[in-house]
Amino acid sequence: MRLKGKSALITGSARGIGRAFAEAYVREGATVAIADINLEAAEATAKAIGPAAHAVRLDVTDRASIEAAVKAVEAKAGGLDILINNAALFDLAPIVEISRASYDRLFSVNVAGTLFMLQAAARSMIARGKGGRIINMASQAGRRGEALVAVYCATKAAVISLTQSAGLDLIKHRINVNAIAPGVVDGEHWDHVDSLFAKYENRPKGEKKRLVGESVPYGRMGRAEDLTGMAVFLASDEAEYIVAQTYNVDGGQWMS
Repeated sequence: MRLKGKSALITGSARGIGRAFAEAYVREGATVAIADINLEAAEATAKAIGPAAHAVRLDVTDRASIEAAVKAVEAKAGGLDILINNAALFDLAPIVEISRASYDRLFSVNVAGTLFMLQAAARSMIARGKGGRIINMASQAGRRGEALVAVYCATKAAVISLTQSAGLDLIKHRINVNAIAPGVVDGEHWDHVDSLFAKYENRPKGEKKRLVGESVPYGRMGRAEDLTGMAVFLASDEAEYIVAQTYNVDGGQWMS
């Protein structure tokens, strides 16, 4: 098992991609904190995964909540070895209709939440003196702009940049910071995404999702499970010499 004896905290992991990461990490021998703003959902997920998972309430927009979550993992597992910054929000609108509230909400979770969660985890890892792994969730949206998705694209571009800066700064402590950039990943969140595209592109519901899936060179939208191999690899000893990189896992949608 590639993560045997390791302790991980995964933000936004009560469902979706975060839950898939948690399940994969437990299979590889790690103990995992299911960290989510919805504690009841996190507890249900931890129970379903088994005794190697435990629930922690976490609001990534609240510095006190971040610190409390890290301390809870330290108390439960003796320290923190791996962080996945997975929690994120999505919204879209034409440039002339973007609201300050939407902008603030997305940057608060996707950028500030990533930065200050990363910071708290790094401080814990430095104090422990055993290094660690931090994996940020970027997106192909961070590689380029989209007419209706300006704010989300900007947040994910910021995540890629933060990954580079943090990776260069923290490797002296043997903390490897890298990121994963998924393409379009199917899941319940896509009902919301599809409805927004339907509104602004005057499409019937379901059409955008179908078209997006057909446009992927691999032939379909991604699934959460398609991302777990990279998440395990970047957390493992095999990735020790990888620093400040963002890896596309997108079925061929973007080449960089």
